[in-house]
Amino acid sequence: MNAIKNIRIAIPTAAILCCLFLNQVNAAAFIGYENAAIGITINGAEFGNQNLPGIYRRDYIYPTEQEVRYFAGKGVQLIQLPIRWERVQQKIGGGLDANQMMLINNFIKTCKNYRVDVIISIQNYGRYKINGIEYVLGSKQVPYNQFREFWKSFAAALKQHENIYGFNIMAEPYNMGEGVWENAAQEAIYGIREVDQLNTIIINGNNYACAQKWEEYSDGLKYLEDPNNNLLFDAHCYFDNDCSGTYANGYSSDITAQIGVEKVAPFINWLKANNKRGYVGEFGVPKNDARWIPVLENFLSYIQKNNVGGCYWGAGQWWKGYSLSIEPLQGVDQPQMLVLNRYLNEKSNWASNNMKNVKANIAMIGSEK
Repeated sequence: MNAIKNIRIAIPTAAILCCLFLNQVNAAAFIGYENAAIGITINGAEFGNQNLPGIYRRDYIYPTEQEVRYFAGKGVQLIQLPIRWERVQQKIGGGLDANQMMLINNFIKTCKNYRVDVIISIQNYGRYKINGIEYVLGSKQVPYNQFREFWKSFAAALKQHENIYGFNIMAEPYNMGEGVWENAAQEAIYGIREVDQLNTIIINGNNYACAQKWEEYSDGLKYLEDPNNNLLFDAHCYFDNDCSGTYANGYSSDITAQIGVEKVAPFINWLKANNKRGYVGEFGVPKNDARWIPVLENFLSYIQKNNVGGCYWGAGQWWKGYSLSIEPLQGVDQPQMLVLNRYLNEKSNWASNNMKNVKANIAMIGSEK
C-alpha cells in the first residue's frame, strides 16, 4: 500500500456496524472454501524505512508467536511477511545479514508449528536505498544482475522450509520506466530457479500493482518466462476512489457494494485471457463505516469464485489506530474478521464465540476518543 492514514471511529458508526454485522452473519452460514487461499499480512518488519537498516524493536518489529497463534486459531493458514531489502542485504552485492535471516527463519518455523504457510515479500517498491537516497532497479547503483544475485542467495537460504507459499520478489513497483520492471523480474526468476525449482514466484504488477489498471500498466508481464512454469501474478486492490487504501474521502456517493468487484475484474479478466494464475496481495477496508463490509464480502466472494486467493492488509502490533487493521484490540477481535472468517479454513474454532467478541470490540472502538 503506497499510503496509509489513521481514521478514528465515532459511537454512532459503531452502532451501525454492530447492526450490520449481526444481520449479515445471521443471513449466511459460515462456509469453507476449497479454492485459492485467503490469508493475512502481518506488518512491522518493513516499518522504519526512514532509518535503514534500523534497530530491531525500535524502528521495526517481527511478528510474535502470540500473533501467529491468534490468527492460526481463527483459521488463517497463510501469512504474508513484508520485509525491507536493505535489512536483509545491507549492501548491494553483499552477503545476507545473519540477524535478519535468524528473525525470518524463526518466524517461518513458528508458522510451521501452527501449520501456517508463509509468503516472504520484499516491500521496496522497485527501489533500494543507499545513504538515504532511493535508486531504481536497473540503475547503475542497483543493476539487474545484483537483483538476480540477491534473490538467488535469499531463495537458497530459505528453500529448506517446507511451508513457503511463495517468494514475492518485489511489492508495488512504480514509475520505473518502460520495460524496467519486466527485465528486473525476469532476472530474479532466473536467479531463483538456479537454486530452487519448487517454490512459487510471485510477481507484482506495475503502478503499485493496481488491479483496476492491470492491463494498462502490467500487460507485458505475461511474457515472463519461468523454466518451472510456477508464477503467481499479484495485484493489489483497495476500494476507495484512488485505489490507494487511504480511504481519505470515505464512502463517497459514487461507491456501491460492487465497487470491489469492479476494481478487481480487469485483473481477473487478464488472468483468464492469458491463462495465468493470480493472487490479490493487498486488500482491506476501514472499520469506521459499515457500508464497506458488503464491499469486502462481495469482493471476496468474487475472487474465490474465480479461484483467486489473497492476503488481507493488514495486521501487526504497531498499527495502533490504523482503521484497516485486524490486529485484536486489547485482546478483542476486529470487526473485519467476521467477513474474513467465512473464507478461512472451515476448521476454525472461532465461529462459536464471534458474536460476543465483535459486540465487545465495536463497543470498545466506539468509546475511543
